[in-house]
Formats: sequence, C-alpha cells, structure tokens
Amino acid sequence: MATRLTDLEIQNFLGERKDLPPDYLQWLRTKPKSGHEERELDLKGISDSDFRVILRKSMYNAFDFSVILAYCVPGTTQVFRLRRYNGRSHEHTNAIERATFYAFHIHTATERYQDLGMREDSFAEPTDRFSDFEEAVDCLFDDANFKAPEGQQGKLFKKE
Repeated sequence: MATRLTDLEIQNFLGERKDLPPDYLQWLRTKPKSGHEERELDLKGISDSDFRVILRKSMYNAFDFSVILAYCVPGTTQVFRLRRYNGRSHEHTNAIERATFYAFHIHTATERYQDLGMREDSFAEPTDRFSDFEEAVDCLFDDANFKAPEGQQGKLFKKE
C-alpha cells in the first residue's frame, strides 16, 4: 500500500533539520550510470526520520537534471518524494490547475495530487531561483533545512 502524507506532515519533514555528514562535499560528485550521472545519500533528520537525497544529471544536456529529497518510509523500501528540483529540459503540466510551462521548476508533494492517485510530487511551480544543477542542490539544501558541518557553511558550489 502506498504511503499517504498530509500537507502538514510534508511540511514537517521538509522543516526537520538534516545534518550533512563531514564528507558530504565528496558525496556531491556524481558518478556515471547509463547516459547520466547519479548519486544518493541517506541521512537521518534531527527527529530520527530517514531521508534520501538523489542527484541525477544528464551527461549530454546540462538542463536535464533532478535534485530530489525523499522521505524513507519506515519498515518499507518505499521512498516518498517530498521535493524535486528539475532542469529546463521538458515541458511540465499541472493536471489540476491545467497550467503548462517550460522552465526550471520545483515539484512539491501535496495531498490533493495524492488524493487523485497521482504521484505525490506531481505539482510543480516554475522558478528563477536556480539555473543549473549546482544551484538546484543549493536551493534544496536551503529549502529543506540542511546543515553543513561546522566550518563548511556557505554555498556548496563556487562560481568562478
């Protein structure tokens, strides 16, 4: 049976503090895998919730990427996607609102899309807060209460 979370539960998981491990900068280096690069990191929130960060990016199209925060459902192998930061590589349509756009966008899990039997994170909004993969990672870490180890604060990726 699929897990269903309320909007309040989703907000609570997003707000739960997530301490990054000391070696997290090394972890951010994605590894090749069938035409794209990928990396996953499992970590615990401050309230003992289990989370997974999933990074995926195309090896051929810089605008084709996803930066995902998922909640790992206890006692199962299921992951519930709380947020997904996508590149501008495809058109997105919100089924309920009947709004279509072609832009960088942020998916958010919602009760109303779950109620329709759709993927929990089907709703998305266009954004100008990031314009590449690295900025999307920074955006997720800012939005979902990630904390870097002491002495490693600031943006993860420095623009030259």
